[in-house]
Amino acid sequence: MGEDEQGRSRRERRVPPPLDEAALRDLALHYAARFATTRLKLLRYLARKLKERGWAGAQAADPEALADRLAELGYVNDAAWAQMKGRAMTARGLGHRRVAEALTAAGVAHEDRGDAPDEAQALATALAFARRKRLGPFARQPSDDLASRQKALAAMLRAGHGMAAARTVLAARSVAEAEGLVADDQPSS
Repeated sequence: MGEDEQGRSRRERRVPPPLDEAALRDLALHYAARFATTRLKLLRYLARKLKERGWAGAQAADPEALADRLAELGYVNDAAWAQMKGRAMTARGLGHRRVAEALTAAGVAHEDRGDAPDEAQALATALAFARRKRLGPFARQPSDDLASRQKALAAMLRAGHGMAAARTVLAARSVAEAEGLVADDQPSS
């Protein structure tokens, strides 16, 4: 296919027809089936599609009612999404503050977020982050200079960890000492 044919085919692409109630419902169902999502994220998606394609329905578009209906049917569940997202972010070593910011951005209500981690959980998450990013006792070449300690502390704070947990992990002098911080908090069997 030549350059003219390719350029012409791009210009002649079929523009999708404006949405009506059935098409909007189908888009919402397809999106909810394909992605774990929140009610707000679904509303943003539907608003974008309405803006792109326009509306041709007999009555005004009501994405709010559609999102409410999908939530009522269980296709959209903010609490389940928050639990899944929180677990995934915590497994990556991100702190509670960073997780809370992500859930707020996704439109998850406070009552759907679950409980804040206790000190032991916060310390374990901070330790996982330090291990993953090779900070403090996990650094390839541990350093006691002030600049590198401040840089490591800043990284932990940006990741959403509290000051106390970050300082505790970074104060450990060895990997064994750092891992002992979490082992000491575990109940003995």
